[in-house]
Amino acid sequence: MSAPTAPDPALVDLLGLVAYGELLAFDRLAADARLAPDLRRRAALSEMAAAEIGNYRRIADRLSALGVPPDDAMAPYVGPLQAYHDSTEPKDWLEAVTKAYVGDAITDDFLREIADGLAEPDRQLVLNVLHDSRYAEFAAAEMRAAIEVDPRVANRLSMWARRLVGEALSQAGRVAAADRGALTALITRREGVDVPALFRRLTAAHTARMTAAGLNN
Repeated sequence: MSAPTAPDPALVDLLGLVAYGELLAFDRLAADARLAPDLRRRAALSEMAAAEIGNYRRIADRLSALGVPPDDAMAPYVGPLQAYHDSTEPKDWLEAVTKAYVGDAITDDFLREIADGLAEPDRQLVLNVLHDSRYAEFAAAEMRAAIEVDPRVANRLSMWARRLVGEALSQAGRVAAADRGALTALITRREGVDVPALFRRLTAAHTARMTAAGLNN
C-alpha cells in the first residue's frame, strides 16, 4: 500500500492564512458590532461575524481532511495578521465600517488572485469564503450617508482608509516573510502574472472602491 500523498505546501500555507483571517474577522466584527449606533446596525455586523466563523470551519475542515492540524497551518500568520488589526483598531462606528469596506476588500482581491492558481475543489472553496458583496454595500451605504449629513466626514474617513491601505501593504510584506514564498509561487503559477502586476490591479480596484463610497484617493 502506497503512502498518502503529501498536500501541496503552498495550498496548506494559503488555507492557513485564510483560516486565521476568518478567525480574526469574527473577533473584529463581533467587537465592532458594539460600536453600532442602533440595533439594526448591530445585528448586521453580528450576522457578518457569524458568517466568518462558519467560513473558518469550512477551511479548518479542509485542512483536517488534508491531514494538517488547522492550528499548525495558521501559526505562521498569527503575528503579522494580529499586528495589522492591533495597529488599525477603529475608534468609532464609521471607522469600523470603513475598515470592513477597505481592508476586507483588499484582502479579498488578494486572495481571489491567488486562488486562481489552485486546482479544484480548493480554488472554489477559497472563492466561496470571500466576503459577500452585500457587506461591502452595507458599509459603503453607511459611509455615504454620514458624508451626506456632514461632508467633512469624507476627509477623515479618506485619511483613515489611506492608513488602512498602508498598514495592509506592510502586513502583506510580513505575511510574505512568514510564508517563505509559497504564496508568491501560487501567484506565478498563472502564466503571465507577476507580483508587481498583481499589486497594480489591487491598487486600481481600491481606487475605484474609494470613489464609489464618496472618499478621496
